[in-house]
Amino acid sequence: MLTDDGKHLYVSWDEYHLLTERLALKVHASGWEFDQILCLARGGMRPGDVLSRVFDKPLGIMSTSSYRAEAGTIQGRLDMAKYITLPKGELAGRVLLVDDLADSGVTLKAVVERLRGLPSITELRSAVIWTKSVSTYTPDYYVEMLATSPWIHQPFEEYDNLRPDGLAKKLSV
Repeated sequence: MLTDDGKHLYVSWDEYHLLTERLALKVHASGWEFDQILCLARGGMRPGDVLSRVFDKPLGIMSTSSYRAEAGTIQGRLDMAKYITLPKGELAGRVLLVDDLADSGVTLKAVVERLRGLPSITELRSAVIWTKSVSTYTPDYYVEMLATSPWIHQPFEEYDNLRPDGLAKKLSV
């Protein structure tokens, strides 16, 4: 649900899953055939996992991070993992890069540039659930373009500040 002022988008688990499924259908409808999926950890892990299962393609993981300060709301320096985790072999062929959103576009643009420099990748496309209008990078596939570029409150954020003792209290109720 988008707030009246357009500054916040609150997403339930049901909405999140529906949007992820719609993303899978957009990729499928394009007719593009790909060999592997590479998701960006952490935000792209959930949609990457679903797409990997729906398309029956191997899933690789690349860790990136740029949100650190103020409980993950202030963007800082972009860090990209040196290595990509894959079940076997190397990242090669036609690769679908998956993340949850194109926010500023900095992360996706940097990762795309890095991956396009790998001779083993013959074609690269990107897919996200949300693209903000302020993003400097527009993915090949996205479900929603967010004109007001709101802060997205995703359903799994409840775990950001939940520690084992808090979880134990929550489950004992």
